[in-house]
Amino acid sequence: MEVVPTGKSLGAEIRGVDIRKPLSSADAQAIRDAWHKHLVFIVREQPMTVEQHMAFSANFGELELSGNSLYKKNYSGEKLGNVDGVTPPQISIVSNIVVDGKPIGSLGNAEAIWHSDSSLVECPPAGGFLHARKIPPVGGSTYFLNMYEALDTLPADLREQIEGRCIVHPVSHSSDMRPRKGFENVTDFSNVPGPEHPIVRTHPDTGRKALYLGRRLHSRVAGMEKAQSEYLLDALWAHATQEKFVYRHDWKVGDLVGWDNRCAMHRRDAFDAKYERLMHRTQTRGERPV
Repeated sequence: MEVVPTGKSLGAEIRGVDIRKPLSSADAQAIRDAWHKHLVFIVREQPMTVEQHMAFSANFGELELSGNSLYKKNYSGEKLGNVDGVTPPQISIVSNIVVDGKPIGSLGNAEAIWHSDSSLVECPPAGGFLHARKIPPVGGSTYFLNMYEALDTLPADLREQIEGRCIVHPVSHSSDMRPRKGFENVTDFSNVPGPEHPIVRTHPDTGRKALYLGRRLHSRVAGMEKAQSEYLLDALWAHATQEKFVYRHDWKVGDLVGWDNRCAMHRRDAFDAKYERLMHRTQTRGERPV
């Protein structure tokens, strides 16, 4: 097995191993080590079944419910699981495909803004593992941010302002900026529910500190007046989303990309709705950010 860094701020390609088969303990540990070191790993062009995807993801921890099921479990009381009633609730179907007038998955073809997955729960997922099953000929690239480096290079005045502070992560919108059910007409987001997570979090495995921002839309710094909170968050986001902290992934069918949700954020480009895109994502159970 070979680990080949992308040459960017984060990311490494894993070569020479078939992740559709059970991994040796040595190979599993080597991929986990690469994950911790590079934050994102890429395995190219290995089409796999749902069962193979879930089995591989379990090398990184206990499987968590999908993002949609986590939201339903914690906030809406809706039935867990996917629209098809077949795909396990641990699989997120990310797609713009519509069958019998109903979307089979989430996010459609719109841009997905910078975010950390499921920061709207008390214990957000530790890792995400996204597998490409059908991709458009253009568009739909995914970008990742190194939040260790974003914190390490933060100007001293900003670092001082965020020390000991938390961000409230509201549940009102999804990553494509659409309001969730029940929040369509909300205009005052100061009382929208959501957990408070520290702006600087310590990784439980590496011991390193990273910026933890969730997503920008309607978030707020706990205990701050709105104007002050907006100013501070704008400054943090402007710094953290600089190109020098980014790796861009252009997908091929069968690619699997795994990222550490505790220290890497991601976003997606929009793509033409006439093309179908189908992705499956698993995630592993995380811990309360500290």
